[in-house]
Amino acid sequence: MKLELKYKSWQLASALFLASVMASLSFHAYAHHAFAAEFDADQPIEIKGTVTKFKLVNPHSWLYVDVQDKDGTTTNWGFEFSAPNALANRGLSKADIKPGDSISIKGYRSKNGGPFGYSVFATLADGRTIQTGGAQDAPSSNTATR
Repeated sequence: MKLELKYKSWQLASALFLASVMASLSFHAYAHHAFAAEFDADQPIEIKGTVTKFKLVNPHSWLYVDVQDKDGTTTNWGFEFSAPNALANRGLSKADIKPGDSISIKGYRSKNGGPFGYSVFATLADGRTIQTGGAQDAPSSNTATR
């Protein structure tokens, strides 16, 4: 009887461990999506506007920019950037982009057609151009030229 209880508790412990490993793997798969899942490599865009918000968060940072359309209306665009650590390694900090700053973004439009995109390069108010994208399956930087 004691042997049977030990065997069942070992099975339960193994099943719980396996379930936690599977849950962990599914979280990482959800958190890191492919460029092609959300953005269109056939729709390069260049946007100039005024920064409204910059969020340095994992797994991807986000920049929001007010862009004035040809008809005079203003649309708030959101752009996915690389992770905060990758941006810091390229010389970009939160202090470099502030609400009210002018900015130019070169990248790719979202597949859903909304005012969202993937930023490859950002030209800051001080004139510096920073590589802001780095997805492995994103088009080469030659497509979204500086």
